[in-house]
Amino acid sequence: MNRRKWMQLLCLVTCFLMMMSIALLRGGKLFGHDFTAKKSTSTEAPKDTVPTIRTSSDGTTVINTTALGADLVGYAGPVPIELHLRDGRIERLEVLPNSETPSFLEAVTDELPARWVGHTAEEAATMEVDVVSGATFTSRALIGNVRRAAAYATDHPAAPSLWDTLDLSPGSIAALLVVLLAAILPLFVYNRTYQTVQQVLNVAVLGFWSGSFLSYTLFLGYLTNGAQLLLSIVPIVMLVTAFIYPLFGHPQYYCTHICPLGSLQQLAGRVNRRKWHLSSRTVRLLERFRKGLWVALMICLWTGVLADWIDWELFPAFLVRTAPVVLIILTAIVTLLSAFIPRPYCRFVCPTGTLFKMSEGMKPKRAFR
Repeated sequence: MNRRKWMQLLCLVTCFLMMMSIALLRGGKLFGHDFTAKKSTSTEAPKDTVPTIRTSSDGTTVINTTALGADLVGYAGPVPIELHLRDGRIERLEVLPNSETPSFLEAVTDELPARWVGHTAEEAATMEVDVVSGATFTSRALIGNVRRAAAYATDHPAAPSLWDTLDLSPGSIAALLVVLLAAILPLFVYNRTYQTVQQVLNVAVLGFWSGSFLSYTLFLGYLTNGAQLLLSIVPIVMLVTAFIYPLFGHPQYYCTHICPLGSLQQLAGRVNRRKWHLSSRTVRLLERFRKGLWVALMICLWTGVLADWIDWELFPAFLVRTAPVVLIILTAIVTLLSAFIPRPYCRFVCPTGTLFKMSEGMKPKRAFR
């Protein structure tokens, strides 16, 4: 391996360690291991341990899934709940504090909990409930927690089978097919017509339909809580193309061939052939702005000051049903601007894209072909 490859590998490891340190500072955990938990030599349970099951003063049985569903990760972390049962039937469902993006969580909690009310624990443990469009990961975590709590209430909880952990919804299957096409075909096919079709699929399927994309929220969620392999195949393929492909001579592969927002900008750029001319000096200044912005945002994550900026990357705007209006408007402006300036967000703003570039450690030779 030549010197350039070693430098790339060093940059990749450095970025990985940097993100691990941020995840540890933010959540106190790495891959689900809690480094803030105090070890005790006593055989007694810690006083602050949340009981899995308790009975309230009015006779309601309450099941807490903080421990039961610790491995059920949404988009940014676990989504624990309390399931309230009276006379064997679900009376209400309360979602406990979590790290999910507020807009996604609100969409899920507005729609899903009512579907279980009135059902018995036995019914809730096995009933099929569709995810909320635009909040797939959060929906899966909530549904999984309800099933765990309901199974626990029946006194004969069963471990989920391999088949139960698969997501076979149309949106997930379509996203897997599209991301595999994008991860493989551009390595061999250079036809412009194919590239256009792939970009349309990226926008329609990965963006608007399934809401599959890479972001800092996803990175930190996986680093903090780990990832369920069978439920995270699409993001994992994306991560491989973003961080591993460049080591084998394919820089910025994810940004160029897979990212829904990158594809949307490239498609918008074909609407107008007459582009605004940016001088080389202006381009350099904008690139310096992007790098300076990235450094400032990393400092925010390390210090915890204004760290919620990760909820304001533009990618969730594809989830029109759950995204804040301001985010949708900003994305629309970027898309319109893309007709006059090639990929303005990718080139001059995107913090996620900058992380990819920093992990590559060198100037790309043929990115955005």
